[in-house]
Amino acid sequence: MAHSNLPADVSAGDVKAAERLGEAYKALRRDMATVIVGQEDVLDQVLLALFCQGHCILEGVPGLAKTLMISSIAQLLSLEFRRIQFTPDLMPADITGTEVLEEDVGTGKRVMKFIKGPIFGNLLLADELNRTPPKTQSALLQAMQEYRVTQGGKDYALEPPFLVLGTQNPIEQEGTYQLPEAQLDRFMFKIFVDYPEYDDEVKMALATTSRRPGKLSPVLSREMILELQEVVRKVLVGDQVARFAVSLVRATRPKSEDVPDFVKKYVTWGAGPRACQALLLGGKGRALLDGRFHVSLDDIRYVAKPVLRHRIVASFTAEAEGVTTDAIIDRLLEHSLNRMAGALRTR
Repeated sequence: MAHSNLPADVSAGDVKAAERLGEAYKALRRDMATVIVGQEDVLDQVLLALFCQGHCILEGVPGLAKTLMISSIAQLLSLEFRRIQFTPDLMPADITGTEVLEEDVGTGKRVMKFIKGPIFGNLLLADELNRTPPKTQSALLQAMQEYRVTQGGKDYALEPPFLVLGTQNPIEQEGTYQLPEAQLDRFMFKIFVDYPEYDDEVKMALATTSRRPGKLSPVLSREMILELQEVVRKVLVGDQVARFAVSLVRATRPKSEDVPDFVKKYVTWGAGPRACQALLLGGKGRALLDGRFHVSLDDIRYVAKPVLRHRIVASFTAEAEGVTTDAIIDRLLEHSLNRMAGALRTR
């Protein structure tokens, strides 16, 4: 990693931490390849969200090793993995925990004791999140935003790092509940988990029918992850890159001034300010994983789809014409880059 042109608040210790991250990242990719074949982009984006203190939605059909991937990441990062299977009869207390009446053996008095639920872990897999009613889904909101749970008038802090990974099945919608926009906005990324490539599927079939995966050894400690999360925030974002990110988000809003016509046609509702924060944080994380302390336009372009695809509400016209949110984002990126190039030429 180059030591020149570093932000003023970046210390020599931060540089060493970033170098250790680069080494650990290579080890993570190597060890994960012994368990998961392919899905490199999915793994990259989940790790990126973790180092940026963000949450993810993973959308994909069953059987694509989403649970195995997340539990393997937890092993490699020395994190406590918890899994909740979301069902229509799941209650908020099944997630956060509940108070029970206990008798004090010494005094004979009865007191209320809080029994912590599965949310008190580091890596929480909320499997098929959209299969439970909004009342139960909302039990995650405070934890995702404030990293604590309030029960019986008392606050219980969640031990950092804390990452929620919610999964959704895109093909089976019967008995599901649409996630509220307020909850969707709290997920930093929405990641598509697609079928593996042909060669990867051949390797997967051979590997999973000939041997069982071995136990993974940790490559990063919990304390190191927390340190790296702080280093990510010190990565420099130039004025031009920040303006590009904000302009990209503002261009998703059909009622804003000077938005392209295709947005007015295909978008009902655009992304809010939290999307700007996610773009810049995601760009910082990607830059650091690449060994840089400055964010480039390519970093913003890389995270644009996972950041924006769940924050853009497509119109009926878009659905009728088969225009996806990813296609809209591609056009928005092209539009924003062209506008930036034009503005630079006129200076």
